Amino acid sequence: MGLWQRLKRVFRAGTGAALDKIENPELVLQQTIRDMRDRVPELNNSVAQVMATERLLLKQKENLETQKVDLDSKIRASVKMGRDDIATAYIGQLQQVTQDLDRTEVQAEHAGIASKQALKARDNYVLNMKKRSAEAMQLISASKQAKLQEQLAQTMETFNIGDDASTFQEMREKIDRRVAAAEAKLQLGATSVDSQMQDIEREAMDIQLQDKLLEYKQSMGMLGSGSAGASSKQIGAGQNSEGKDTDVLDSVIETEANDVNRSN
Repeated sequence: MGLWQRLKRVFRAGTGAALDKIENPELVLQQTIRDMRDRVPELNNSVAQVMATERLLLKQKENLETQKVDLDSKIRASVKMGRDDIATAYIGQLQQVTQDLDRTEVQAEHAGIASKQALKARDNYVLNMKKRSAEAMQLISASKQAKLQEQLAQTMETFNIGDDASTFQEMREKIDRRVAAAEAKLQLGATSVDSQMQDIEREAMDIQLQDKLLEYKQSMGMLGSGSAGASSKQIGAGQNSEGKDTDVLDSVIETEANDVNRSN
């Protein structure tokens, strides 16, 4: 194979591949339907011309038949009047008209057959066009459905193996780690020594406020001796409770110190 033939084959192959990529089946089918419909008026004009020829020949046939009858009458009249010369002239015209009539009858018969064939061809073309149009519409619908399925498939691929899926998973893991770290810090803060000390300080403050309230009531004479004794007991109980809380605080501080020494 020559170099030119090989280059031509490569060029045709590349051109064909490019055309396959840019060729839209829907547009091609729609253009084909339009082309078929555009040929219908031209076909109708051709059929009309054939039918017009047939009608013209039939009209000529009628005129020739009328002339033949008229010449026959004139020949008979000339013979009766003894005018053989005139009768002979009419006979010559009658022979010409008879020949024209025979030829016109044959042409009219052929034109009638041609008209029927043209009408049949036109009807077959229209029927075939409607059939092809319906088939083309089905193919266009199938093409649109295939295009939609391709788009859905591409969308599903992005969720299955695309970057979006990995991104979502990575962000989910980061957020889970942040939530876990925040919960751990919150739990650690709630169980720390500082938090326990704050609770103890709030309890001690409440006890001091209650004692102050009792002192005001006693100074205003709103409490009796029994109430004073109860108040003293309450103050003593408060002091005992405060002592117990102090012991608990010392124990917690000592435990924390031991844990720090062990870790070191």
